[in-house]
Amino acid sequence: MELRAHGTIPRKKPVLVCVLDGWGENAIEDEHNAVHVAKTPTMDGLKARGPSRYRTVKAHGTAVGLPTDADMGNSEVGHNALGAGKVIAQGASLVDIALETKNAFSDAGWSYIKPAFANNTLHIIALLSDGGVHSRTDQIFGMMRGAVADGCKRLRVHPLTDGRDVADGTCHEYMEKLVAELDSYAAQGCDAKVASGGGRMAVTMDRYEADWAMVERGWRAHVLGDAPNKFTCPKEALKELKKDGTTDQYIAPFVIVDEAGKAVGTIEDDDAVVIGNFRADRVVEISKAFEYVDFNEFDRVRFPKTKFVGLMQYDGDLKLPANYLVPPPLIERTSGEWLAKNGLKTFACSETQKFGHVTFFWNGNRSGYFNEALETYVEIPSDNVPFNQAPLMKAREITAAGKEALLSGKYDVVRVNYANPDMVGHTGDMKATVAACEECDACVKELLDLVEELGGMFLVTADHGNADDMVQRDKKGNALTDKATGALLPLTSHTLAPVPVAIGGPALPESVKFRDDLPDAGLANVTATYINLMGFQAPAEMEPSLIA
Repeated sequence: MELRAHGTIPRKKPVLVCVLDGWGENAIEDEHNAVHVAKTPTMDGLKARGPSRYRTVKAHGTAVGLPTDADMGNSEVGHNALGAGKVIAQGASLVDIALETKNAFSDAGWSYIKPAFANNTLHIIALLSDGGVHSRTDQIFGMMRGAVADGCKRLRVHPLTDGRDVADGTCHEYMEKLVAELDSYAAQGCDAKVASGGGRMAVTMDRYEADWAMVERGWRAHVLGDAPNKFTCPKEALKELKKDGTTDQYIAPFVIVDEAGKAVGTIEDDDAVVIGNFRADRVVEISKAFEYVDFNEFDRVRFPKTKFVGLMQYDGDLKLPANYLVPPPLIERTSGEWLAKNGLKTFACSETQKFGHVTFFWNGNRSGYFNEALETYVEIPSDNVPFNQAPLMKAREITAAGKEALLSGKYDVVRVNYANPDMVGHTGDMKATVAACEECDACVKELLDLVEELGGMFLVTADHGNADDMVQRDKKGNALTDKATGALLPLTSHTLAPVPVAIGGPALPESVKFRDDLPDAGLANVTATYINLMGFQAPAEMEPSLIA
């Protein structure tokens, strides 16, 4: 794995790679596009230099390994592509293939849970939407149908409402479909019900160990049948819990009970438990709670001995979980491995919400270091508050860490991720998202000014769109409003927008420009580009570099 010198670009430290998470370049530039509305002189200045040093690339759909170009990109597949330089069939695609070929119902994971079908209960815990970022309802229903066909006699589903990757308020529609699907199984001899649930940002789906209390609330509802809200009907539960204006993603935990007030679906010894999400980050913690005998993040009260599986394996190095229904994508020979094998030093930094993206996902879904002597990873703890209440997040701290790394002279490449446009964009708060974008732009200027002073090079990009559209629209692109109140309907999901790529720095030869023969380039093409900036030819197995 030897990298050869580039014929035109010198090897000159430092090289900065900066990712603006959720910063899309949307064709609709109106008052609902926070990236457009925000005062961003740094990014505007980069764009003004023209197509030789600034362009966009695709960050969604087939360009990042997702099944169709209707699928939004996300931070996980985006960072996989940026780190690997290859288009990899991703979680949703792998699950689609496994269900279509029925391999999902014959592989080792299914064989592991199948003994529970006859005399115990199969539980499925999953995000209930077709957003395609963490899960999809068609896949969840496909698993349920496969289980019923395979003799499952008792099925309990623990749905988590979305409103983030799909429009807020759609939880009712998804629950209606789920209940109808479960009711249809009675004819096949399966007792199937909703057992518990809650919103994805209130229950179960924490990530990067930012708020274990979320996971505890999920554990108590799903496993113990204990929640402050109890209902006999899941559809009524959602109606009641949203009466005060609560959005889908923040619905409080609830438990479904029978007429006697007893929970209909607690998790017991010898039951089978399936996590129905294909994306890793927001189900790692609940997986640890089910899998690890030694666990002290919260009091589980009771630890049932279940047959626990993930839809996929969520952490290959931790072997978490040990059993899974669909094998993970094999992402080998990523840029991080190439750099480490060639003795090149890397610094990577973000705050908690995106730290895993610039490390784990960038490195091909691999925990830890390729070579700890050559790599430094710095995590800045995120605020534990709704992000629109603190839209600046930890951008200043990330900038300070990045500047310190650049000034040290130790690193061949310094990699940072600013979480603000994505995390604040997900709240649907336009004013806060504008502030987030402006903060990031100011921080990028500080880093680029230092690269200029040090005589280095830079690449600025993003992983997917989000902040570039903050309102739901009709097919003509017009903003939608609530029929009752007239208020704008906020968009809290990612977009299909392409993302910017800008290169520069005093060490970059004037003759180096972006190619004009790659109109459909995607994030995977960015990898070879920053390897070139480091003074090396990119490995032939990677997607072509964006520069000539």
